Amino acid sequence: MKKILLVDTNVSAAPIYRYLIGTGDEVFVAGGNPNDYLARSAQNYVNLDYSDIDALTGLVDRLGIDYLVPGCNDRSYLACAEVNQRRPYYGIDTVEATEVINNKERFRRFASDAGIPVPRVFPADRVNTDGQVIVKPVDAFSGRGTTVVPGSDRKALDAAIAAAESFSRSNTCIVEEYISGRLYSHSAFVANNVIVADFIVEEHGTANPFVVDTSRVDYAFSSDMLEAIRGEIIKLAEQLALQDGLLHTQFLVDGDRFWFVEVTRRCPGDLYSQLIELSTGFPYCQSYARPFIGQAMIEPPKALQRHWITRHTVSLPAEQRLESVEFRSPMRIVKWVPLATAGDLIRPSPFSRIGLLFSESESRVDQDRLFAQMLKRELYEIRPLLDERSNVSNTFATTLP
Repeated sequence: MKKILLVDTNVSAAPIYRYLIGTGDEVFVAGGNPNDYLARSAQNYVNLDYSDIDALTGLVDRLGIDYLVPGCNDRSYLACAEVNQRRPYYGIDTVEATEVINNKERFRRFASDAGIPVPRVFPADRVNTDGQVIVKPVDAFSGRGTTVVPGSDRKALDAAIAAAESFSRSNTCIVEEYISGRLYSHSAFVANNVIVADFIVEEHGTANPFVVDTSRVDYAFSSDMLEAIRGEIIKLAEQLALQDGLLHTQFLVDGDRFWFVEVTRRCPGDLYSQLIELSTGFPYCQSYARPFIGQAMIEPPKALQRHWITRHTVSLPAEQRLESVEFRSPMRIVKWVPLATAGDLIRPSPFSRIGLLFSESESRVDQDRLFAQMLKRELYEIRPLLDERSNVSNTFATTLP
């Protein structure tokens, strides 16, 4: 029996944990929040701040860990890469490659040199455009500290830079052109610099325009653009000498052009894996985990399933204490993962979530109808507690700007 350490305890890592347990090996999980799902439910939980690399290295040595598996956040993958630099493990990239991918500024520079399409970057003190720019921390996630401002408004730009830097571990931000295109993600499983399986997902943010909370697999995405995207993914994998495994990107599309905006090697959060598995039948978590435990990546079946699954993160644009979620329209819910309970104080997205909802429609037409309700935030009403109703209006009949 081998020993596996999963470096994450969030609920999004639970499907990875289930697969690892199914191998028959002994599985440990590590994380610093004892209230996380796996911290409370896994048999072998270790309360550890895995950003402390000395402590994480000491743990893998003390337990005699054979396989190290990153979870569903960038910090987890970077921690594994740093341990891997000291104690080599399967499937984990170098620290250098990991930092190029995870750091927005470094990735933009690398991509520009490699001819990979990314938004234009401006020096923070010389933003020479009258159009809008987007200011982001270089090393934060989930839209934290992100602002869109006119490039010609120095006062607003300085405020956006200060906000972004406050959310950055390195106190650094990036200023780039704002592209008002459609947002998608591309999950590609790469082996020997060949894409074995990949998926395109349409993504939207309703509670917060910079945080994805509504998504679905796009079965009709342009085949020509997909081939172009695949070419750039292989170029990225080759030039960074990436290990076999998942390469997940977010990109913007405007007309016949696309730009990469985020790249990661870890499993996406908010149970993205379940969107793919429920929609297509493809074993996403198994495919993600196998390279880290020394197993070859599986080949997908020739014909995948096609179900009309919608993933939605129930969250709020403004702070409120939760009483209930009241649905206005019937739907077939195939999975509901509660993340909050009645009485909890729900902070604005991305700092709190009420639950993860997966619904299935009979057809694309039916899914379009449901999707439109979700994007307008007309599908449900989130009720505040009685003593807040006089102060808080939170019926979502209007679309966020």
